[in-house]
Parts: sequence; C-alpha cells; structure tokens
Amino acid sequence: MTEQPEHHPDSRVVSSGRDESHALSPALWPATAWESSDLDDATRRATGVRSGAFYARYANPTVSRFEGIVADLEGAETALAFGSGMGAIASVVFSLCGQGSHIVAQNNVYGATRSFLEGPCRRFGIQTTFVDPTVPGSFAAAVVPGRTVLVLAETPSNPRLAVADLTEIGAITGPFTLVDSTMATPLGQRPLDFGVDLVLHSATKGIGGHNDALLGVVAGARDLVDEIWAYSVMHGAVASPHDALNAMRGVKTLGVRTERQHATALRLASELGNHPAVTTVLHPFHPTHPQHELAGRQMRMGGSLLSFELRGGIEACRGFFARTSLVRTATSFGGPETLACHPASSTHVGLSPEVRAEVGVTDGLVRLSVGLEDPRDLVAEVLAALD
Repeated sequence: MTEQPEHHPDSRVVSSGRDESHALSPALWPATAWESSDLDDATRRATGVRSGAFYARYANPTVSRFEGIVADLEGAETALAFGSGMGAIASVVFSLCGQGSHIVAQNNVYGATRSFLEGPCRRFGIQTTFVDPTVPGSFAAAVVPGRTVLVLAETPSNPRLAVADLTEIGAITGPFTLVDSTMATPLGQRPLDFGVDLVLHSATKGIGGHNDALLGVVAGARDLVDEIWAYSVMHGAVASPHDALNAMRGVKTLGVRTERQHATALRLASELGNHPAVTTVLHPFHPTHPQHELAGRQMRMGGSLLSFELRGGIEACRGFFARTSLVRTATSFGGPETLACHPASSTHVGLSPEVRAEVGVTDGLVRLSVGLEDPRDLVAEVLAALD
C-alpha cells in the first residue's frame, strides 16, 4: 500500500475517525456495561487501562471514537473526553495536584474556572497564583521550583480574548502545562505544537458546534492522559455517547463554520470600532487588539468571538440586549446562532467585584458569539441596536 499524504486541517475534520466498517456515519453505542466470559476475563477488563468493553465509566466505543478525532486534530497521541469542559478541568487538576500543590494560572479565565481554583482547590489545600498572561514571562516567573505542579492558561481568554504566548508556556520545565484552547478550536491553533503538555476544550462550544452536545476533552501524551483517566474513573465526569455522536457530526463542518464565523466576527469588529457608542473592540485578529501580532504568529484563525465595551455601562447593555432579535441572549458560544451575553451578570457573576475589575469584566462589556447568519443582517441588527 502507498503511504497516505498528510492532509490539511479542513480535510482532516471530515475524514478523521473512520474505522474498518467503512460506515460514513459513526455508530452509537448506548451500552453502559459489557458481559465477561468468565472471572479471569472480568479481572482483565476491570484492571485494564481504558478498557473499551467493560463499563462505560471506563470507556465507551462511541466516546473513544470521538476522542480519536480530537487527538488527530490536535496532533496528540491520545485524548480523553468528559461530560463537560469543567469536568475536564476538575479531573485534570485533581488527578495531578494534591494538598500542598501549587498552580500558576492566568487571572482572566472563564468565571467557573476561576471559581473552581479559588473555591474547591483552595479548600483542598491547592494554592493558585494568578498572573497576567499578557505580561511576557509572567507564567514562568510565578513557578515555584519543586512545588508548582501545573501551569494553566486559557488563550484566547474568556471574555476579553487576551492571548497568551504559547512558545513561552511550552518552554516552562518542571510543572505540567495545560492550555484551554476552547475559543480557538483545533483549527485555530494547536498548543501541543509549541511544547505544551495538554490541550483542553469545552467541546460543547465550537467543536460540537450546534448547541446540542455537552462535552469536555483533553489531549496530550498517552502516559499523561492515561494517568488522568485513572483518576477520572473515580471522579465520574464521563462523556455521554449520545453527546459524543452529536459532536462527531458537528466536527465535520468545523472548517467551514469557523471560517465563516471568523470572517463575520472581523467584519463586525470593524463596524463596531467606528461606532460612537463603543469604547473598545476585542478580537485577536483585529488590528487594534493588544496582542494582534502574537495572535497572527500562533493562530490560524482568530475565532468566532468578539467582545466590546459600551459607553454607559450596564444600562447601555440593557438597552442593547432589549433591541436584538436575530442576536439571542445566551451564555454559550461556537454554535450556528449568534449569541450575546453580559459576562458581569452571567458567566462571571460568581466572581467578586474586585476580581471582575482586575480581569476587565466591566459592566459595559458584551461578549458576542458570531453564528452563521448572513453577515449583512447581523451588522444591520447590531448597529441598529446600538443606535
């Protein structure tokens, strides 16, 4: 047989995950348990690493196929799926860290991630130092040799789309390095190519892409991911095969979706940048973004999200949200519908006012997840709502 060529990412999202059945659509395995032939066989299944035909908390064939697709897209040896993005983060942290461990994390992360680090992790004796990811060398400078177990970055960040330097993070030695790349998707960037140990996604968002699958996934070297799996079996935040099936359907259109959404997001960013009601526009590929040059070096596309700040604070935001119909008010992103959210009163509402001020989640900040509607209609509605 001739060696197969290395296909481009947009081809891989369509062709990845095929098996020997030659079926164009993956099979759904809803089973939660499999029969053993005898007691010795039961022991082999119970003690095997990621046994695929034992109990669904250990592995499931449909979920495993989804994991293989993500590993392929990220250039990883393997991947492990979870019931949500937060299930993935919690399982990674608790599998690697224990009482007395130290984590270095960026300050402007998803609100639930920050609450998790400041809440359960602190109660269990895991200390976190928060750093500004836009300051060169900030992650490495905060590492405590012999004590720091994990460096956690989220780039682009939620909701201000700050960009961390993947080369700097990948060069850190000692602790494990983890990058939440949900905003970018595997077609926007591949952190493992920069030497990062683990890449994580809330696959609920762009990877699934249709607002009908709740999933998290982490990818990296097999020995490290298998260690996380060993803990995840006890943690129990496992992925549903039904959600994995939906995500495999969604990932086939990831290329065309993100390309369209990225282009529309840039068009909206340009229009918003000229509007007198808007003080700041944030998108990694927009020329006014503080890390625009860095984003261009390490990202293939800037993603489907943009954020902007309105003069007048929360009252201006109330008026904007009241005057939209094509743009729906919801907290998720990456799906076919354009969604807007007010982070200070939704995704980051659990943080203290001081922390929200520290990370730039102001009362006037709006996060927009650009969908697949006609760009002309979106631009017209957003500008009319502002006017």
